[in-house]
Amino acid sequence: MRKLINAIFVAAGLLFTANIANAQQKIGHLNSEAIFAVMPEAKVAQTTLEAFNKTKTAEIEKMQGEYQTKYAAAVAKQKTISEANKEAVGKELDQMGAELEDLKKRINDAGVKAQQEFAQKQGDLFVPINTKFEAAVKSVAKEKGLAYVFDIAAQQNGNNLLFSEGGDDITAAVRTKLGIAASAVPATAPAAAPKK
Repeated sequence: MRKLINAIFVAAGLLFTANIANAQQKIGHLNSEAIFAVMPEAKVAQTTLEAFNKTKTAEIEKMQGEYQTKYAAAVAKQKTISEANKEAVGKELDQMGAELEDLKKRINDAGVKAQQEFAQKQGDLFVPINTKFEAAVKSVAKEKGLAYVFDIAAQQNGNNLLFSEGGDDITAAVRTKLGIAASAVPATAPAAAPKK
């Protein structure tokens, strides 16, 4: 009887140990900022977005300059009102006011449209880059037998890994999978998250 109880405890212990061993999964981490900082496609996309933003900003600033000029003209015209020309100047001021309101509306509409176009362009440029990045991460994770990969980049806000005890840093492997040479990595690449 005693041997039977010992055998049951030993079997239960082995079963428990086997379950714990099966439950352990490998975890890796990477720094997406370090990868995107050296990814040629991301650099081109960022430059394109900056140029697009600069163009749209210049267009809106030109419209604002036109508004300021017309507003100053209306203020100057208002100072020329006298009893003799009150009716004629009043009509001109009404017309100038309507033009100013129309221009103000066009400036606001242009700002909204520019924001929408920027968001659309950003999506058009970065969706393929993100797809390529995700495919490389999945490929490296499968090669290394990782169950989870965390991004330790600061850009993830509250969604990043704040503590890393070991784990595999696959940043370099993902860069290699993307065809980015180690020489392309700047000396001041973004640092990994601090360990606690």
